[in-house]
Amino acid sequence: MSIKNRKILMMLGVITMLLMLAPLAVLAGKTEAVSLGADLTAAQRTQMLEEFGVSERDVDIIEVSIQDVEEHLKGIATKEKIGTKAISSSHVKLLPRGEGLGVSTHNITWVTKEMYANALVTAGVKDAEVQIAAPFDVTGTTALTGIMLAFEEATGEKLSTDAKETANEELFVTEDISQDIGKDEAVKLIQNVKKEITQQNIKTPEDMRQVILNIAQELGINLSEEQVNQILNLMEKISKLDLNVDTITKQLDSISRNLDIVKDTLNENKGFFQNLLDSIMSWLRSIFG
Repeated sequence: MSIKNRKILMMLGVITMLLMLAPLAVLAGKTEAVSLGADLTAAQRTQMLEEFGVSERDVDIIEVSIQDVEEHLKGIATKEKIGTKAISSSHVKLLPRGEGLGVSTHNITWVTKEMYANALVTAGVKDAEVQIAAPFDVTGTTALTGIMLAFEEATGEKLSTDAKETANEELFVTEDISQDIGKDEAVKLIQNVKKEITQQNIKTPEDMRQVILNIAQELGINLSEEQVNQILNLMEKISKLDLNVDTITKQLDSISRNLDIVKDTLNENKGFFQNLLDSIMSWLRSIFG
């Protein structure tokens, strides 16, 4: 065999190796995206990326402006709750199917990670690690919009507009009710009512109202008529979405993954694959250079 033919065979072997490594490269962190508040300073952008353990060359970055937030929350939240600056940011990392939804927060004062998780499941976000952070204490409304945009960027698929709008409303209804009954209680109430209504495929307002009252009683929660109507209006919208009960349960039951372990593992994998590719390229240059 001639030297030229041997080189061709070697090149084909290298190409085959790279193709075999491609799926592993995806697992090492290609299917992820970051949303950054548009009003962050350059230093704060860097701080957020460091918080998420990524660099601009590692992930797709989406800037979320206050106008984007206003558009997504139009008719759902007041300007006072939306704020005037886009600060809170998010990192979305896709996980293998069935792994569930993990959420963590840093410097987010208005929304708990459980509130985010409940709403994100309604929006259709699943099997992902979601980090929400800001360089200082903020409400976190910008990140809510950013998470959905980042998830769409990472998956390459659009979430249902109705589902996103309903998820936004769910978050605000939960927070509103939590002011009277507490955040943990509000989260549990909305979660249990949502599971019951979707699992039993309840469609009539009368039956939904009864479910709300029954679960509130079971949890020892006293609701005003206005609060019952708030939840009822939300559940009517949720009942019209194409939600899979098993998927909902699995996502909400899987939010306890350790982000530090995941992040460390990903960083180790990224370094391994980068070094491997560098070695391959160096070897090729020595052959064909």
